[in-house]
Amino acid sequence: MAPFGLMTAGASWLAKSFSVFSCTSTLARCSSVLSATHITPVKYLSSQASGPPKKPENGYLRFLVQQRPDITRHFPGIKPVEIIRKVAGQWRMLTAEQKKPFDEAAQRARQQFKVDLQRYQALLTADQFQQETQEKKQRLAKRRSTIRKRELNTLGKPKRNRIPVNIFVSEHYAEARGLTPQDKLKSLVQDWRVLPLHQKQIYTQLAQDDKIRYNNEIRSWEEHMVEIGRPDLVREKILPTKRKPAAKAQTIKKGPKKLLDTAKKATASKTVRSK
Repeated sequence: MAPFGLMTAGASWLAKSFSVFSCTSTLARCSSVLSATHITPVKYLSSQASGPPKKPENGYLRFLVQQRPDITRHFPGIKPVEIIRKVAGQWRMLTAEQKKPFDEAAQRARQQFKVDLQRYQALLTADQFQQETQEKKQRLAKRRSTIRKRELNTLGKPKRNRIPVNIFVSEHYAEARGLTPQDKLKSLVQDWRVLPLHQKQIYTQLAQDDKIRYNNEIRSWEEHMVEIGRPDLVREKILPTKRKPAAKAQTIKKGPKKLLDTAKKATASKTVRSK
């Protein structure tokens, strides 16, 4: 009877296991269905009340979003820069008719963006609207500054000269105390303050040499910028000064008058002497 009881117990245990597994799998399927049908992903819950509507993408960016998965699938491990380069080449090869769906979608998105922006601005108070305008100006100024710095780096503008404390920090940063960059910088500044004067003099001399280097390099660079037609990147004090036409004309006008006055005085003196 013992083997029969053991078999019965094993069968009952297997039945319970299958029932639990069935219930678990059913619950998982139900959960997946609920998550797919009734739960909205978080990325779709973003509200425009926290900020202005996002500026829509143009036709090229829409094409980039569409083509990126295919390129990633065909070229695993490809760098983002290479993806953009490949997609840009494909976009240039498209005809106007092939680009038309992407451009039309971008046009519809821009129209909807204008409507959403007007609706968003209508909900703002005067102070909030002024703050939004100020923040937009700051973003544009920061963007222009970034573009200008990138352009100057491309044109090879020399780096500015360093002051003594900067040279000291760059030389001793590796062995500085502290775990974070802020702690290391703070400790180096403290070390600089207690550094003896004769040791500071070394870094002062290095800074003066670096200033001479910068002045020579920036002068040559600005002369080259003038030669290639970019005087807008040159400091005003080195640009050639031009005489004002009005001042020159005024000087010319004063010349004959002065000569005439001198001649009158000479004539008057001769008359007096003859008398």
